[in-house]
Amino acid sequence: MANHNGRPTSPHLQVYRLPLTGIISITHRLTGVFLSFGLVLVVGLIVSLVSGAQAFDSLQSILGTWPVQAVYYGFIYALFFHLCHGVRHLFWDAGLGFDRDSLNRFALIELLCSLVLTLLTLIFI
Repeated sequence: MANHNGRPTSPHLQVYRLPLTGIISITHRLTGVFLSFGLVLVVGLIVSLVSGAQAFDSLQSILGTWPVQAVYYGFIYALFFHLCHGVRHLFWDAGLGFDRDSLNRFALIELLCSLVLTLLTLIFI
């Protein structure tokens, strides 16, 4: 692809396909933001605990709804995804796994591990 000066241009978003490692990297950042917002819910839970039984019961009735439960499950997945990606960074810090095949393999392992850890957590809760 070249412009009228003959110089190459960047591929358009409709042409360029983001690699799996790029998607994983963006998702890691998004889960970090999601976890930060989730801490507000954790603080709200702690505040309701120290505010007495009535405040805790009120919060529990809100937390029992299906939309909040979906956010809760997403929070658990985000936590495990962020953890697995952090472990992947430890491998990178040791200088391991930088070839293309390893990058894609570790990305898939990271996704699988975070999903399995989430499912195990939901089973045992």
